[in-house]
Parts: sequence; C-alpha cells; structure tokens
Amino acid sequence: MVTGLSRTELTAQYLDEIKRRGISAGELVSTQPESVGLQSFYGGRYLSRPLFLGTDECDQLANDILTMHAALISLPDKLYGGDLAAFARSVGMTDVQVSAVLRSRGATVTKQSRADLYMDETGFKLLEFNMGSALGGIDQSDMARALLDQPVLADFAKTHRLGYVDTMREQVNNMFVECGFEYGSRPVLATVDWPSSYETLEPYMRHFATRLHQMGIDAHVGHIGQLEVRDGGVWLGERKVDIIQRLFMLEDLLEYPDAPALMDPILDAAARGEVKIFTPLDSEMFASKGALAVLSDEANREYFDQQTLASLDRILPWTRMVRSGPVTMEDGSQVELLDYVLSHQDDLVLKPTSRHSGEGVLLGWRDDTGAELWEERVREALDGPWVVQRRIRPVPELFPMPDGDPAPWIVNWGVFTVVNGFGGVYARAATVESDLEVVRLFAGASVGCCLQVLPEDSDVEPGTALPVRKQ
Repeated sequence: MVTGLSRTELTAQYLDEIKRRGISAGELVSTQPESVGLQSFYGGRYLSRPLFLGTDECDQLANDILTMHAALISLPDKLYGGDLAAFARSVGMTDVQVSAVLRSRGATVTKQSRADLYMDETGFKLLEFNMGSALGGIDQSDMARALLDQPVLADFAKTHRLGYVDTMREQVNNMFVECGFEYGSRPVLATVDWPSSYETLEPYMRHFATRLHQMGIDAHVGHIGQLEVRDGGVWLGERKVDIIQRLFMLEDLLEYPDAPALMDPILDAAARGEVKIFTPLDSEMFASKGALAVLSDEANREYFDQQTLASLDRILPWTRMVRSGPVTMEDGSQVELLDYVLSHQDDLVLKPTSRHSGEGVLLGWRDDTGAELWEERVREALDGPWVVQRRIRPVPELFPMPDGDPAPWIVNWGVFTVVNGFGGVYARAATVESDLEVVRLFAGASVGCCLQVLPEDSDVEPGTALPVRKQ
C-alpha cells in the first residue's frame, strides 16, 4: 500500500491511471446528479477529477486558514478596544451596515468560513476570506461522493487511503451548535435570500432544503420579504421559524433606500430572542477585504505572536486600503500609495472591500485594463471602501478533457472552516485558454471537490467521508 504522497504526486498518478484505462472526461463525471436545482446553479459544469492534498499539505493549509480566522475575529479587541462600530467603519462599512452589524451580533463569531486561494510557485495565497452562511460549495462533499461512484477513483482512493470532509453535514453541525439546538430536535429552518436574487436561486435552495431534511432539519425556503414578525416570533407562511439561514448579505442593504425596512424587523426579532440567525451579520464585517488590509499592515504585526505571523505571511499577499499617504512595502521601505499603485498596475488588483463573487474587481495586468482606465478607477476608489492587493500568479493544474488529453486549468481553492476545524475544499476552475478575469461560478467556471490522504492512525474507510464530531 502506497501512502504519504503529495498533491502533485497524487495528481500525476491519477492522470496516468485514467490514461492507462482509456477513460474519457465525460465518463468521469457521468455519476454527478442532474436535478433541476443543481443544473440551475452549477449548469452541469463539473470538474473531471477531484483536487488532491497530502496529509502534511492538508494539515498546514487547515492550520493557516484557522489561524487567519482567529486573527480576523481578534482585530476589534486588539486594535479598537472592542469597539465593533469603529472596526466596521475602518474596513469600509456604511452607517446603515454598521447599525445592522451591531443589532445582529452573535454570542461568538461563527466558525463557518471559506477562504478562496490560488496556488502559486511558493504555496497557497489568499484571494479573499468569506465568512457566514451565504457560502457556495457547501455541497462539495456530494460531488466527491458522486465521483467516487466511478470505479477508477474508488480504486485509487482505496490504494492511496483518500477520504473527504462532509462539508454539508459539518454545516448542519454548525447550525445545531451555534444556534443552540440539540440533535433530534428537528428545528424549523427558513433558508432566506434577498428578493432580487431569490427567483434565480430558488431551484437550488429547494434542492438544498431537501438535503437538510435528510439530515434532521425541517427546512423551507423563501426571501426576506416573505417573513413576518408576529405573535412573538418570525413566520414563513404558517410555519413559525426557529432558525433563519441567512443568504441575504450586508451589501443588499445598499440596493435601494428602503432596503433596511426589510431587514430591520428580522434583526429586531433576533435581538429579542424570538429567532436564531445562522449566521449573524457581524461575520461579514470580518470577511471584508478591508480586514485583510489591516492584517497585512506591518504597523499591526506587534499584536500577533511569531507563529501567527509566520502563518499569515505564508498565505496573505500585500494588501492595502486605497488611501492617500505613505504605505510600507514588503521590504520595509515606504512609498506614496497613489504613486506606487499608478506606476505598478501590472502587479496589482483593485477590489471593493465588501462585494463578493469577483464583482467590481479590476485586474491591472489585463490587456483591456489600459493605464487611463486604471488611473480613473484608482482615483475614484481613493479614500473609499477599496483595497489594492499584490497579484497572485497561479500555477495551473491538469484536468482530463473530452479529447482525452489533459489541459491546464486555473483553480480557485475554497477552503472551509467549521466548528470542528477544517471543513473541506470546494474547487472552482477554468481552462487557461478561457482567460476568465476571476475564476468564479457565475462567470462559467466548473466546480468540484477535494480528496485528502487520511492520517496513518485514521480508521476511516478510504473513499468515504470523515465522521462529523457532534458537539
């Protein structure tokens, strides 16, 4: 039995095995489910193989992401004396958003997050850190289970002792633990989106609700405008709701002037203890790219120990709020931010602090980002809710293609954290030739999962999910 292989070694051996058996990319994904809900969301674009992680690689990646989570949620206490409002404003939030955060605080910050990373020649590098319940890819474990229905991958997993994290069941555990419900209590849960996106997402939300039913939650779907606060509770139709799984986001408050009127009654009911929100809105404050700029700033290194700094240095690129004045570079030198950004656009990306899915991102190095456009956008962003971040140059991964020959793809590794720690990996990838500005689902990326080498002392059967520790 062969054990202990690395990501690159496992990938090479699996590609060789597929070629030896003469299996097509279409056959490899033929066991993926094709429900209406999944088709509406993923469009049938599944990756032809899983990502792989060796034991040591998985351990370090998990440690680095969990360290990042802990560092982010420590910032208000370390830098602002516990003043959440001051911290929220510093990372680019408006007064309306700050008010929503303060009225939707949890007893503790949620452990549910997803870090999005590229792999460059030196290791994993962070693109953004998402936190809360509105995270895509929770069902990556269903994708793993379907891929493993193919004998070639099942045999490979057995030979190399590969397993995976059941991220969906881990999320259910998060819900029970963070909302204070016991297993077996079967709480009524409303998965709730914002009205403008609900029509598009409803089929997938219904698919997801069906899966939650199978895991002990009485799940239903709707948008926030369908919730009613009455009779000492929050209701979705005739069902009194115990938990609101929040898909609506802080950025929705900026959609139109009356948007807070939809959210305020729900936040007030939660503050009165009439319903639990999974997850409270304070999680998005820590997920702001402005918070990454705070962590990246050399002026704040004194607040963290050497082990934490080493971890952050491994994965966090140079990131700064777009502000007038001097900034410190990686080598310790100081430059005027505006002058530096305008003269180094080929090595930088401009990002809004709080939008998601690549919205508003401008890549300085693209042919269609001329110097005039770059300067215009940077000057517009100056002293506003924007960051600049050092460019990451991802190393492509090979995936089987319909013609049988593998081709290079750029992979966005979505690494989850959960109450139990490491929560698995959601893969999004696009071919190098597709030249996507940002590798994301709604720009046409394909999706998939990750298998990891099980520890030597693990009694988990290869090819299956790691058990969830109920807390």
